[in-house]
Amino acid sequence: MKTIGLLGGMSWESTASYYKEINEGIKTVLGGLHSAKICLYSVDFDEIEKLQHKGCWDKTAKILSNAAKAVEAGGADFLLICTNTMHKVAEEVQSSISIPLVHIADATAEKLITDNIKRVGLLGTKFTMEQGFYRNRISEKHGIEVIVPDEQDRDIVHDIIYNELCLGKINDSSRSEYIKIVDKLFSQGAEAVILGCTEIALLIQQQHTKVPLYDTTTIHAAQAVKLATCKSAS
Repeated sequence: MKTIGLLGGMSWESTASYYKEINEGIKTVLGGLHSAKICLYSVDFDEIEKLQHKGCWDKTAKILSNAAKAVEAGGADFLLICTNTMHKVAEEVQSSISIPLVHIADATAEKLITDNIKRVGLLGTKFTMEQGFYRNRISEKHGIEVIVPDEQDRDIVHDIIYNELCLGKINDSSRSEYIKIVDKLFSQGAEAVILGCTEIALLIQQQHTKVPLYDTTTIHAAQAVKLATCKSAS
């Protein structure tokens, strides 16, 4: 079994989901008392969040690159950044280490392609929904059309993530707002919706809507399990 490197803490609420999903996946694949070999570096999200909203992405890249080096030094065979938004600096992080970085958008797109999804809605932070680092990667690299909510709905999605979900607050009224936005994307032609923030699955799951949901945390974790247990994985 290979050692999985994780950059977590963004927020720790969803990093806990990663840890649980990966260990459950390893147990399913290998059985018995097997659990995942994980090297986790958890950052202080308060520092990251402030830099995000100031637009200081170069400083966040430095923080995560240093953390990635520590994970590599700890024996990880490959690395996951346990957040969609911080894949904005994925190239900088990858260039700082010699082990592979498993990109969350690629893992998600591969699952969409397997399911023959050609037009997908995207929920996430405003950074993820509005900037090209994520949606363009899915559309240009993988040929899947990506649509996002309107500006007002993007504000709602973003604010709930930072003011509630990252703090572990789960509100029924917020779930209703998210489901309305999911339904609106579906009415605009989305065949499915990406939960493109690793906290969103804490609020809405497939049981809450008939619209197919793609939980990036689950997808990313499953890819980690596959790589950790595959003899050909680098």
